[in-house]
Amino acid sequence: MTIYGDSISGNCLKVKFVADRLGLPYDWVEVSVLKGETRTPEFLAMNPAGQVPVVRFADNGVLAQSNAIMLHLAQNSDLIPDDAFERALMFQWLFWEQYSHETAIAVLRFHKFYLKKSDGEIDPALPVKCAKVLTLMNQHLEGRSHFVGAKLSLADIALVAYTRFSHQAGLDLKQYPDVRAWVRRIEGELTIEHAEA
Repeated sequence: MTIYGDSISGNCLKVKFVADRLGLPYDWVEVSVLKGETRTPEFLAMNPAGQVPVVRFADNGVLAQSNAIMLHLAQNSDLIPDDAFERALMFQWLFWEQYSHETAIAVLRFHKFYLKKSDGEIDPALPVKCAKVLTLMNQHLEGRSHFVGAKLSLADIALVAYTRFSHQAGLDLKQYPDVRAWVRRIEGELTIEHAEA
């Protein structure tokens, strides 16, 4: 399979983390969002939404949306809980990640770190939203090693992808000690380099 992704994107890294964790072979094609490479006619023919990641499979089937790709790749693996209720909880966190988490931390990171906007140029509601997201995560992780059950699942992979870059959004995870410890634990389980500055 071929993964079309931008290495600065947590959504793309989620797919890479799952493929690497499961030992799935793939070719990586770098597609720069900042350079407008998701807006070329060739890319739009593959994904009319103009977003990465996109995966093209050996049978030429094409799948977009990071969480849909993760779920497809992880079928019948230990990254999806066997227990029906735990599996539903994993879905709960996957939906929350895209609706509430990614729209806060990823957006603030993009504005501050990549677009180099000053605080005055950024919607003041955005850092507040990020603080609420991290507070909720910190409360949930108190006394827990993982988001669902007692082992790594797609919920952890989805949520760690952007949380580990919180410092690039000007967010200090020292204020959220359970989140900070969880990030380090999940990075260790995924055997990826620690991202926090």
